[in-house]
This record gives sequence, C-alpha cells and structure tokens, in this order.
Amino acid sequence: MTDNVFAAIRQLLEEAGTPFRVVEHAPTFTSEESARARGEELGVGAKALLLRTDDVFRLLVLPADRKLDSSAVKRQLKVKRVRFATPEELLELTGLVPGSVPPFGQPLLPFELFADSSIGTRFDKVAFNAGSLTTSIVMAAAAWEAIARPTRFAFAQE
Repeated sequence: MTDNVFAAIRQLLEEAGTPFRVVEHAPTFTSEESARARGEELGVGAKALLLRTDDVFRLLVLPADRKLDSSAVKRQLKVKRVRFATPEELLELTGLVPGSVPPFGQPLLPFELFADSSIGTRFDKVAFNAGSLTTSIVMAAAAWEAIARPTRFAFAQE
C-alpha cells in the first residue's frame, strides 16, 4: 500500500496545483534521522501519530521536535483513554509501518485529522514521510493545511 499512499499524495498535491519537493533517502526510523535526510530543521517535520482515543482511531499531527500531551488530547476530545496504535493495528488499518504515516486524514487515510496549533507557525513549510521510510515530501505549511484540512488545537509539548 505504501506506493499507493505516495501516489495518492502526489495526485492530491498536483491536482491542487501545490508545489512540493520529493526527497528520496535511506530508510529513516526517527524524526531526527528524517530531518537530516531531508536537510530540514527537526521542527519542520510533521509527525503523524495514529492514536486510539477510547474506541476511535484518530490521526494527530505535531511538529517532530515536540511530544504528545495526552492530557490535552483527552480534554479536547472528551475521552478517557488515549494510546498509540500498535504496529500491528497501524499495518492493518493503513498498510503502513511506524514512521511512514503521512499527515493526511480522509480521503487519503480513513481517520479524522487533528493538527497541533503550532504547525506552520514556527516554520513556513512541513516535511513528512510519504507512505514509506525512504520517501519524503517537503511543502508549504499553508498549502498542507488547505489540502489536509485538519482540526487544530494545542496538544504538543516541548
């Protein structure tokens, strides 16, 4: 499915007339490795996390140099439990492995999409692995937001 995800992202961006840069690189397993491979600052990275919130899976995106504040997620979404999807759940639900999930919900991935308030404020671009550990996309943060249409709230902490 990884080739399909990349192709779907490329098509989405091209149809929107959005400029973007594709970066092919060695497999990256951490946000730090991805930032080095792309030649971008760590905070440019848009880290997409699939979370199970009570009984619903949701996709949350935060800057790669920040950590998830699960208490803020619980408060905002009015849920009692928040946990990361297991690698098995991620593979079953998306066909993707950890670290390869792009910051796009529906229609690309079947999840409600949320973005931390700080994405696109400290840096004017976002970078993310595009369905694979070896392919990244770098694009304008404003264009990503216009296409992805996330619901925003503050859930990242330093």
